[in-house]
Amino acid sequence: MKQLLLVGFGGFIGSILRYLVSKLNLYWHFLSLPIGTLSVNILGSFIIGLLVGVSTKSEIISPDLRLFLMVGFCGGFTTFSSFSNENMMLIQNGQIFTALLYTGLSIFLGFIAVYLGYLSSNLL
Repeated sequence: MKQLLLVGFGGFIGSILRYLVSKLNLYWHFLSLPIGTLSVNILGSFIIGLLVGVSTKSEIISPDLRLFLMVGFCGGFTTFSSFSNENMMLIQNGQIFTALLYTGLSIFLGFIAVYLGYLSSNLL
C-alpha cells in the first residue's frame, strides 16, 4: 500500500505541474509546435536522467524516493500520450513538416536532456 501511495502522490504532483507547464501553449507560438508538451518532455527527460545518475552513483535516493520521483512524479509529469495525440492532430491538419519537426526535436532533445541530467549528477 505504501508503494501505491508513493507512486500516486508523485503522479499527482507531476500531473499538476504538467498541466501548469502546458499552459505555455497559450503564450508561445512557433510553427504551431505544442511548446508546453515539448518543454515537459525535455524537462522530464533531464530530471529522470539526473535521478538515474544520482541513483547509480550513491545511495542518496532511497528505493521509496526513487519510486516517488521516477515512477510517480516523472510518470505523471511527462506526456508521451499527449505528444502522440498532438502529432496525430498536426498530421490531420496537413502540418506534416511541423509534426516531423516536433517529433525530431522531442526525441533528439529528450535524449540530450537525459544525458545532460545524467552528467549533472556528477556535480552533486
